Amino acid sequence: MISTVMKTKNILKLTLSLALTSFLWACNSVGVEYSQIEVDAPFDMPAIKVCKFPQRDFLITDYGAKPDGSDCTKAIAQAIEDCNDAGGGRVVVPAGKWFTKAIHFKSNVNLHLQENAILDFSDNPDDYLPAVMTSWEGLECYNYSPLLYAFNCENIAITGSGKIAPRMDTWKVWFKRPPEHIAMLKDLYIKASTNVPVIERQVWKNKGNLRPHLIQFNRCKNIMLDGIKIRESPFWTIHLYMCENGYINNIDVKAHGHNNDGVDFEMSKNILVENSTFDQGDDAFVVKSGRNADAWRLNCPSENIVVRNCTVRNGHTLLGIGSELSGGVRNIYVHDCKVPNIVWRVLYVKTNHRRGGFVENIYVENTDIISARYSILEVATDVVYQWKDFPDYETRITNIKNLSVKNINCGKSRYIYKIVGDKRAPVENASLTNVKVDKITHSARVAENAKNIKEENVIYSY
Repeated sequence: MISTVMKTKNILKLTLSLALTSFLWACNSVGVEYSQIEVDAPFDMPAIKVCKFPQRDFLITDYGAKPDGSDCTKAIAQAIEDCNDAGGGRVVVPAGKWFTKAIHFKSNVNLHLQENAILDFSDNPDDYLPAVMTSWEGLECYNYSPLLYAFNCENIAITGSGKIAPRMDTWKVWFKRPPEHIAMLKDLYIKASTNVPVIERQVWKNKGNLRPHLIQFNRCKNIMLDGIKIRESPFWTIHLYMCENGYINNIDVKAHGHNNDGVDFEMSKNILVENSTFDQGDDAFVVKSGRNADAWRLNCPSENIVVRNCTVRNGHTLLGIGSELSGGVRNIYVHDCKVPNIVWRVLYVKTNHRRGGFVENIYVENTDIISARYSILEVATDVVYQWKDFPDYETRITNIKNLSVKNINCGKSRYIYKIVGDKRAPVENASLTNVKVDKITHSARVAENAKNIKEENVIYSY
């Protein structure tokens, strides 16, 4: 009898606990509203939801933060905690230079950087431990925390006209790839290829020097970056990983270190980037979807991504696809961007025989470029880089089709297009319309293992 009574009480306690948890979750979501942006694209593109946060401010100075070089990490964390507990609002960073370690988001939090506010991030790797679940070039792992990190959050933002400016001395040393770095990459690659659990892939050890991302939103929904300035980054600058519904507007990014892409969209969908400026040491916009077996496990394509009305002052590629694309990439539209300098390529799709996946419905339109060092449109299917000596576990060929460049004006380039497909799955349906290059310095066209390449009003001279 006593046992039955105790069981009944325990069940009631569990029921009340679950009910309270649901109630608190609902309370924490109350007050976050959304506006919508309709997006025109050559494919069905969902409207983008833009968060409208409650008018509650949590000033980090109220939590003891001081712009005098002292550590503000705990103050920022407590402000984020209280903002989340209250149901959402803004965590406000006033004017001044604020030294901090890793910042971890919670749902319904807008980190707002006021004019002349600078987040001065440490470059001591120990300040980004304990390790968090993240990724390195398409492989999931536990590594140093990204400087700004969100995991499994909804309704998060970084806004305002302030600046994110990490210290770079250590990361610049880590830009090199010493033997320990390659050994760590190989170990991670083998573990991911043989389905070793992610928790056992601890890559922050043994001097592997796998640098953290600057901003990584990991498995998040309803995200926004608006108005901020970014100056330098240890690794990929903005990494949207397995995210859904994102809006990036009016940001100003300059990061010229190794692997300093502008925005990496990885296994993410329904994203709009507009009215922003990028000055990068690597590609400007990159769409990825994981590497090999890890991506096949997650099975999460990148899709429905639009970039418009942006300026790329420097960058290797305006739009890069891959090489980590094993989960598939489709429905990408970059248009009405300005490139007042030299890029290496305008649209570049790269993969290899290990990747699998697919690439389809990729569009670049209405762009003026001073010079493209290599090509307007390029496809490479044997890009392996420093992983060429890593073991082959499985061969899967990437299916690539429906690539379009339109209304492109370029001063100089080696090629109009260079498409080198894999004979086991030739590239299909590439079109070039209203493309003008003042001077071709190598060969106008290279096509191997490609079918149905169409040209209309392609003009060039040697």
